[in-house]
Amino acid sequence: MSYYSNQFTAQSAQVRVRFGAGLRRSLGEELERGGFEKALLLTTSFQSDLLAEFEGYCGGRCAGSFSKAEMHTPVAISEEAADYARACDADVVIAIGGGSTTGLAKAIALRTGLPQIILPTTYAGSEATPVLGQTENGLKTTLSSPKVQPGTILYDPELITGLPLPMTVTSALNAMAHAVEGLYARDRSPIASLMAVEGLRAFQSALPRVLADPRDLTARGETLYGAWLCGTVLGQVGMALHHKLCHTLGGSFGVPHAETHAVILPHAVAFNAPAAQEALRPLTDLMGHDNPGLGLWHFAQSLGAPMALRDLGLAESDLDRAADLSVANPYWNPRSFTRDEIRALLQPAWEGRPPAA
Repeated sequence: MSYYSNQFTAQSAQVRVRFGAGLRRSLGEELERGGFEKALLLTTSFQSDLLAEFEGYCGGRCAGSFSKAEMHTPVAISEEAADYARACDADVVIAIGGGSTTGLAKAIALRTGLPQIILPTTYAGSEATPVLGQTENGLKTTLSSPKVQPGTILYDPELITGLPLPMTVTSALNAMAHAVEGLYARDRSPIASLMAVEGLRAFQSALPRVLADPRDLTARGETLYGAWLCGTVLGQVGMALHHKLCHTLGGSFGVPHAETHAVILPHAVAFNAPAAQEALRPLTDLMGHDNPGLGLWHFAQSLGAPMALRDLGLAESDLDRAADLSVANPYWNPRSFTRDEIRALLQPAWEGRPPAA
């Protein structure tokens, strides 16, 4: 099929992207290439054991390290990190980790203008976008700005071989959600659609091989390739109902981010499929099922993904409020919906049943 349309706008950021096993060891070359002399290393507290290794790769160009990155990028931590970056006179920020660490790098860049080098250890995809979400006083806000777009991304599959398999699966389905909604986005372009399809294909092909052998560098590399493509789609087009539901459930009920994406995606796709049949045709073909939502549900099940919102800690009594919140300030969606339709969508997702056809 062709992705051509009579009118479209495509925009790409200037980002240097490198792939390769062991690529992290060339970090010093990247610093030299950029003329950087004082790098600030970032991790979460859980990955702080990586700092000594990466200080060595910097070859004497490390000015300091900060290992307090947290989920949802709390503003207080970002301010502390930005102050620390100024105090050590850093001229570049290096993030080693997933979405939390990448978010902190972006938050520092927003406040200081420092360039970023990202070495992902999950499939979050945030590194490929100019989007930053920050949390303050219990509220999460999102902005999009070229100031927070990382300039260099180093994808090293050796860094991701230790990612636990349950997290591998949920992080991958989270990434796939970006591409799926990119297929029917209102502002999609032929380039974004091509990247979305290839990103989905990469995950569909490589994930079963990763589960069979988590240390298969070729399969891990292909999943990182999928993450880059899906993340790039997220940075180029708007999202729809699936992301609205996940943001509502995560922001208002505290359910975990990637796991929520894994559960909701098949149900949101099944709901939207009648209004986006042609746009979703590549997904239908990949999943081998006439109902792409049901195909995704079986795919997720085969990977051992979480299938029910109740298993994530959401009470059935929360579903009515979740439906109310989801129709307040709704995202654009290819299919219109009512509050009762959203409530009906959420019930099988809570129970772990297949999505309604």
